[in-house]
Amino acid sequence: MFTNQTYLSKTALALRTDKISPEQYVNDLCKIIEKNDPHVKALIPENNRHKRLLADVKLLKKQFPDPEKRPPLFGIPVGVKDIIYTDGFETKAGSDLPGKLFKGEEASVVKKLKEAGALILGKTVTTEFAYFEPGDTRNPHNTEHTPGGSSSGSAAAVSGGFTPLAIGTQTIGSIIRPAAYCGIIGFKPSFDRIPIDGVIPFSVSVDHLGIFTQDIDGIDLAASVICNDWQPEFNVDRKPIIGAVIGDYLNQAEPEIIAFFEKEIEDLTEKGFKIKRINPFDNIKEINEKHQNMNAFEFSKVHKKWFNKHEELYKNKTKELILKGKDVKKDHVKTAKKGRIELRNQIEKSKEKNQIDIWLTPATTSVAPKGMQTGSPLMNLPWTYSGLPAITFPAGKSKNNLPIGLQIAGSFNKDEEMIAFAKIINIIQ
Repeated sequence: MFTNQTYLSKTALALRTDKISPEQYVNDLCKIIEKNDPHVKALIPENNRHKRLLADVKLLKKQFPDPEKRPPLFGIPVGVKDIIYTDGFETKAGSDLPGKLFKGEEASVVKKLKEAGALILGKTVTTEFAYFEPGDTRNPHNTEHTPGGSSSGSAAAVSGGFTPLAIGTQTIGSIIRPAAYCGIIGFKPSFDRIPIDGVIPFSVSVDHLGIFTQDIDGIDLAASVICNDWQPEFNVDRKPIIGAVIGDYLNQAEPEIIAFFEKEIEDLTEKGFKIKRINPFDNIKEINEKHQNMNAFEFSKVHKKWFNKHEELYKNKTKELILKGKDVKKDHVKTAKKGRIELRNQIEKSKEKNQIDIWLTPATTSVAPKGMQTGSPLMNLPWTYSGLPAITFPAGKSKNNLPIGLQIAGSFNKDEEMIAFAKIINIIQ
């Protein structure tokens, strides 16, 4: 077990106010990384990481000598998923293709983090091109189990205490699922709330950037820096009315997860929450199929030139998706793209009809599987397809002592309200 506690909100305040020296903080993190990352393998190896970070700290302190004028993420190291362009770091996207293919202007999300005083800890391991072919990363809670995917390294780095903040992407379940498997907080905002430029695309119609931390207050802090038009310190003064999702969607989960979810509903009811059991997805199989076909089609388009030249360098699952995408009919893609908004409207109408504030579901279909398979993203798929915000937080442990997470989803572009309600539930947990 290679987990360590490091809360972003508390650490950021301590660094800004000189209660923690940024040099000492870097020294401490690098010691943890040097000791534990050979087992967890969350970070892309880098020579002289420690020396570089100390040099970056020196420049940062020179730029912001006055504690009262320091930006919100002063001195915070950030892990960046290796499909996101970052100046000074090669992008390989977890692949064997030549790195020279993946060049581009630094992502605006990285620029915003730097402007807010963050340091780049380094690149984090991703599955090949953010699909199902895993990298070497292990789950810090038990290294015989997967950390999930595709933002494997970002989730594991935060869970392992290598950094209090990491950035990932989600096209189906690549933030929420690994966060839940690794026992941390993962936040996928509303579609396009974080600009997606400077990221190697998967499926441009549903690609999202998102955040990993160990604390919900930390999510709020990071979101205020990188999300468009964020409303900081958004508060609610009541318990939310919760829509607990049932039906075929829930039945995609394994019995242990469903039993855990039922127990959580009972506990929340006893604590005074009003919960309504609702099935907003009477067509979940159709939703899944539309999303997956659209992903395959758009993924195939992204990789067309690279694949034609370097097919032999692609791993099997990635190759299968590209070939599948070539056979998806354009009219099916058109229907799938239209279906994103139709599903969003369907969910919002159900929310309004049933007079609920948020949706509650399991975060994953199972606990982290043994081995390197990245697990199923089906609990996350409809929220990603519809572009609605979602957040997960750890809610308990499985029979084999692995984390189990709950997922909360909200209304489009009402991310701040969803997080405020999630804080209330998390505190009472």
